Amino acid sequence: MATTDTVQSNQYLKPTCAASCNCKGYRDVREASTQTDTKVQGHGPRLSKVNLFTLLSLWMELFPKEEPEDINQNDFTRGTGLVVVRDQRVVGLHCSGPELHVGQVAVIRHGPRLAASDLYFSRRPCATCLKMLINAGVSRISFWPGDPEMSLLAVRPNGTDSISQEAMLDAIASEKLKSNSRPHISVVVQPVAPGLQQFVEETSRGCDFMERVSGDDPELDAGDFYWKQRRRNLDTFSEEFLIPHEQCHRDILTKIGLENFCMEPYFSNLRQNMRELVGVLASVAASVPLLQHGFYRKDSQPATSEQPQPQGVSQEIARHCIVQARLLAYRTEDPKVGVGAVIWAEGKSGGCDGTGRLYLVGCGYNAYPVGSEYGQYPQMDTKQQDRQRRKYRYIIHAEQNALTFRSEEIREEENTMLFVTKCPCDECVPLIRGAGIKQIYTTDLDSGKDKGDISYLRFHSLQGVLKFIWQKSSLARRASEHAGPHLANGCVRKHVRQPEQALQSNKRLRLATNPDLSPVC
Repeated sequence: MATTDTVQSNQYLKPTCAASCNCKGYRDVREASTQTDTKVQGHGPRLSKVNLFTLLSLWMELFPKEEPEDINQNDFTRGTGLVVVRDQRVVGLHCSGPELHVGQVAVIRHGPRLAASDLYFSRRPCATCLKMLINAGVSRISFWPGDPEMSLLAVRPNGTDSISQEAMLDAIASEKLKSNSRPHISVVVQPVAPGLQQFVEETSRGCDFMERVSGDDPELDAGDFYWKQRRRNLDTFSEEFLIPHEQCHRDILTKIGLENFCMEPYFSNLRQNMRELVGVLASVAASVPLLQHGFYRKDSQPATSEQPQPQGVSQEIARHCIVQARLLAYRTEDPKVGVGAVIWAEGKSGGCDGTGRLYLVGCGYNAYPVGSEYGQYPQMDTKQQDRQRRKYRYIIHAEQNALTFRSEEIREEENTMLFVTKCPCDECVPLIRGAGIKQIYTTDLDSGKDKGDISYLRFHSLQGVLKFIWQKSSLARRASEHAGPHLANGCVRKHVRQPEQALQSNKRLRLATNPDLSPVC
């Protein structure tokens, strides 16, 4: 059955917070909750599910490779990221391997389980992958409307940028497969929610990872440092995912059967939505800068097992997985703070995926229980003196959702790793240990704190799990201690998070004095 390409519209509610609740401190929760397309607002504007899956696919295309791949000069295929969604849940995160396209990886990894799944590609898949996915019975195939997997922009060996015959034949075959297939094959790039870009920038600049960076170096201008990281990311991501010249973009859209998007105002809206999403990705990635900081071992007690302990993943992969979790956090339903978690496992044998031996086990974010569409839950935090009006007994934590809705079983013989954007609380620590998680990558800013309804006292003494904490590397720490200025009486100045009003004022002051720091979208 033929399908048409459309940009899905999306209606967003105005962001709400605890201040807008009624006098009882409650707010209606009106749509299905965890892992569904709920419209319940968290502590700010939320990513739509479609945009979350789109951003994850773009980010997976950039998954760091353990070993450099051999590049075939006669091969003009581009690396591609893929998110596999089933029943509104992410069940697979993949990227192209050294020999296989990401669509082929999905067929090998999921097989008949692809039936009725939704696939989100960072590029339009080639005809070879498309025919197998259609045959597998997928429900929907969505792709980013840039240069396709069989590149129409790649520079040829003779130095020209003329389109190869193979790329043109692939575009024609893909269009014929699309027009004669049952699955809905389309471009789905939704506009971001009003205020989301600014909200992502502010929360990324003030997240626990940036808080640790600025706390370890009180003399650092954290705002300026963050904007430099964001600008660098934006330049890199724009070159990778956007097509700078409008006419060139129109030509590519026409060649891959998307000529309807070339008409105004659809073309301008499409490019604007693409720029905004790339800007969101640049902002989130800038919040975990791998310069002097990284994820390093911090074990309370040595392991008692005689078996050799598994080694941690590389710093680049750890950061990549944490950014995945930070993207998930922007789907939160928590009225105060967003938390995301992803669980990856390392198989015993090398995989066909570009992720090597790593494969996704599960992921989640903090939210209210499933089926809460007509429930009324408290929205307040510890500032509310009446404990009955606090949220903590009702919110499902990100780690709990990642374990509950996992797509793979946790195997004792494999190294299973949890990447979470905030320190696990006392409610989650026993679950993590009992589930067989062997490594945790996180920040410990809240470790040892007791906030009454929620506490973080048990994380420090968690045994049998290797903890990799976001902190300054020992080499950078020694260099800072040797060269850094000494404060009076040997005291270390404690970093205090600036209030939101001060952050806004500082931002306006920086932009007024230095226009080059303005965010580029």
